[in-house]
Amino acid sequence: MEVNINSDLGETSKHHSADNDPALLEIVNTANVACGYHAGDEATMRRTIQISKKNFVSIGSHPSFLDRENFGRKRMNLTKAEIMKLIIDQCEILSGIANEMNYQMTHVKPHGALSNMACESYELSSTIGEAIKKFDKNLIYLVLAKTEMENAGRDLKMKLAFEVFADRNYEDNGLLVARSKLNAMITNKEDSKLHVIRMLETKALHSVNGKKIPAEIDSICIHGDEPTAVTNAKYLKDSLIKEGFDLKPLDKFKKFN
Repeated sequence: MEVNINSDLGETSKHHSADNDPALLEIVNTANVACGYHAGDEATMRRTIQISKKNFVSIGSHPSFLDRENFGRKRMNLTKAEIMKLIIDQCEILSGIANEMNYQMTHVKPHGALSNMACESYELSSTIGEAIKKFDKNLIYLVLAKTEMENAGRDLKMKLAFEVFADRNYEDNGLLVARSKLNAMITNKEDSKLHVIRMLETKALHSVNGKKIPAEIDSICIHGDEPTAVTNAKYLKDSLIKEGFDLKPLDKFKKFN
């Protein structure tokens, strides 16, 4: 079974250090790169792309609300036109730098509050999808499995990759447990591994209350800002390979080729 490990990277800011990024880019298959709106800057984007290229890691835009103060985690109500511009501008920023460096941007994954709101809102997810298609119809839309992002992406007939989290728990409705709750995160590497393998083998999300939610799964996200990120990512990668999973960048999946 083809599977992918992705991580949100290049998020240099007052909230987050990118110190783990070089090590993570030797482990993950795909990088979601901050475009300066919630974190990151041109120098960080260039460095992230350079290391990704060296390690054959596919790269994508990680667009967010323009909100460096809150790391993109504050909900905002914008018009459709404003959302379209928000997405396209950030895609242009990253792809422009990538093209200069002779590397191709392959996907888009929304960040933070923008992503959380899109998971709940078909309309917002559709707007994001339309913006991606307007920018480049060949880009992969990396969506959270079993959310409105998936529903909208399917209706727009986009290239979709379905994401689950190695280090986050799920509610009964398939959404992530809010970070404000004590059981939101999974930090133990063995627990994280078992969590992921169970989802892949059963092709389902498993909620904190034991509910099984059938889901198509392509990609596993590991958050790069956790102290255990590098250790857990390496352990997960080694475990998946040992279990016979075929790890590769998103754009190399058979369903996209």
